[in-house]
Formats: sequence, structure tokens, C-alpha cells
Amino acid sequence: MDFQAIGAAARSAAAYLAAAGQTEKNRALAAISAALRASTARILAANAADIAAAEENGIKPVMVDRLRLTEARIAAIADGVDEVIALNDPTGEVLSMTTRPNGLVVGKKRVPLGVVGIIFESRPNVTVDAAVLCLKSGNACILRGGREALKSNLELTAIMREALISVGMPADCVNLLNDTTREGANAMMRGRGVLDVLIPRGGAGLIKAVVENSSVPVIETGTGNCHVYLEASADPEMAVSIVYNAKTSRPSVCNAAESLLVDEAAAEALLPKVAEKLAEKNVALCGCEKTRAILGDSVREATEEDYATEFLDYAMSVKVVSGIDEAIAHINRFSTHHSEAIVTKDYAAAQRFLNEIDSAAVYVNASTRFTDGNEFGEGAEIGISTQKLHARGPMGLAALTSVKYIVYGSGQIR
Repeated sequence: MDFQAIGAAARSAAAYLAAAGQTEKNRALAAISAALRASTARILAANAADIAAAEENGIKPVMVDRLRLTEARIAAIADGVDEVIALNDPTGEVLSMTTRPNGLVVGKKRVPLGVVGIIFESRPNVTVDAAVLCLKSGNACILRGGREALKSNLELTAIMREALISVGMPADCVNLLNDTTREGANAMMRGRGVLDVLIPRGGAGLIKAVVENSSVPVIETGTGNCHVYLEASADPEMAVSIVYNAKTSRPSVCNAAESLLVDEAAAEALLPKVAEKLAEKNVALCGCEKTRAILGDSVREATEEDYATEFLDYAMSVKVVSGIDEAIAHINRFSTHHSEAIVTKDYAAAQRFLNEIDSAAVYVNASTRFTDGNEFGEGAEIGISTQKLHARGPMGLAALTSVKYIVYGSGQIR
């Protein structure tokens, strides 16, 4: 792998894309969508090899599911490309234009970031999602997936590059590193001057390593130690439904709930109902002393590490809290600032939760599983940013742009 050569090719492609119009980019995206549908058999064959290797290596079933592609999932990936085509291209949008007292006309418009590096794990759909979002926003990309999905990612990238060539665009708009070792990741983290930004998508370990070691500006995404708090006035049926959905609908994703807080005034009534429903999916619970007193010894004692853990599995930590003050303090201490929810009938409690919880998405009476670009009406996303600078929450096309000042004069000097 010659990272510098890949970077130089990507930089050239980025210059091409910066000048490309929406029509040209959409034509390329349409070619990618069609090629994915036409190449389903190729993709499934590559993915089957990845799945077999993952199972042979003892990877947990819930993580194998993240890796698995089916005809329906490939069709959904292609549908996602079509949805990106329908989105407005943010590049070139003039955000403001003002005239200064000296006659200078000062404007600000959106421009691409340039070359975007993305390090991600397991899910091969990210390969396509990331590539097409970068393409639509005028950015070239260099992708580096996990070794578990290497064959799938190589096939998907080859198909996209072939599609780009078929419409006369540089194949190097989309690039994949085939080095899935630590050295491959280090090359990207040391890629200042090659990459304009680096986005890690994956578990806490990956994100921590990139944030702490990268010389390239990083947008931190993904880690989701998400909470649901059942306030004293919570409707029992709603509470059970929301917790069950947030934890079990897809436990391996970052917007799944990992921790449950229950107001002590309602714990004896709510906890058994919630636990009974979660037992349908064999969710393993760990909890505080009060939780165990209510639910029994089937709930193991929770540690502080448990409350800080993103399980990504059928497991959940539970804590009985004295009220909203303790709930807010607990969440702000252990949260990864992704998504948190309160279930309540109390308007004042809802407003306090919205105002005082320091996370990218905060819900009242709804599941955390909605934290997603499409669900928020903003289209596909590159990830969920849990930081505060440049972008926060679902990162759509606009988050993959920067701004440029454009200034019109008539001979002014200073």
C-alpha cells in the first residue's frame, strides 16, 4: 500500500469534484446505484467469504449480523444512493452577501472539505454510504474498513470505481485502503497534508485511538452509551414500549439504549414490567442495589464500568435514581453525548431534561433509535457526531462542507 500515492490521486480527484456540478455528480451516483443492483451476485459472494471467516474466528452473532449482506440489504444500500441523488447539493450555496461601507461585497459560500478519510468497522454498507455522501458534497474519499469486511469492501469499492469510469469521472474519487493492519490506520492518522479531515466510525476503542493519535483534524462520531430515563409520572405502557425498542430493535448500533434509569417513586411498578418485556429477547441486566432488590438475583450487581459501557449486545445497565436531579447528573457523567431519552407526563421535567442533558440528541417520550439522518428528515448521514465543533448529531451533506469567503471589489485598497 502506497498511502502517499493514493492520497495524491485522491487530491487530484477532489479538485475535479470541486468544479463538478450537481448534474454530473448525480449522473455518477445513478451509475453507482445501478451497478450495485446489477452486481448483487458479486457482492454476495465476497460477503459470504467474510461471513465464513468471521464465524470461524468466533465473532459474536450480533456482530456477524452487522457484517452480513443480503439481497434486501444490497437493494436498501442502492436505495440509499437514490435518496442521496434526491438531496440538494450544498456546495456552492451562498450563505450570505453583505456590502461593507467601503463598497466591498463580502459573501460566504459552501465548499467541499477536500479529501475526507474515514476509518470504520464491520458494516460494509458504510463503504457505500460514506463514498456517495462524499461524492455528492464534492469530496474525494479514502476509506479504511475493518479486516472482517475486507472482501466485501473491496468488491463494493471496485463496483463504484467502475461506475465512475463509465460516466467519465475519475475512479480516484473513491479509494479504499486494503491494509487493515494498525499500520494502515496509522498512515491515515499521520496523513496531514493528504487528508483534510478524518472521521472514525466504530467502537469506543477505535474512536479513542484516532482522537488521541491523529495529526489530521478529527470529527468524533459513533460511540453511543445512550440512556432512557423513566421519570416518576411515566406512562407504564409507553415506558415498556420505548425501552424495549431502544434496546432490542437493533442492539449493535450506536443509537441503541445501553442504560436504563428509573425514578424510585415508580421503580417497583415499572421495573418488573420492563424486565419482563426485555426477557423476551434475553437481555442480560446488571443493576444497583435497589434494582436487584426489586428484580432479584437474576440481575447481577452493576459496576461503574458497566454504567460507562456501550454493550452493543442484548445487555443493559439499570439504576434506580432518587429523581430527575440524580438522573441528569448520572447521564451527563456516563454518557458519550450521543442520544438520551426521558419518558414522562411532566412538562417541567421534560424541559429540564431537554435543557440540561449535554448530548447531541435529546428525546421526550420517544426511542433513541431515531437518531439518524433519514429519520430526522435530512437524508443519509456520514455518522453521528458527538462533539461540538463544526458538526453535531447526524452529519448530512452540509456537514461535509466548509465555507469560503468571496469578496467583490471595485479597486479598494487598505
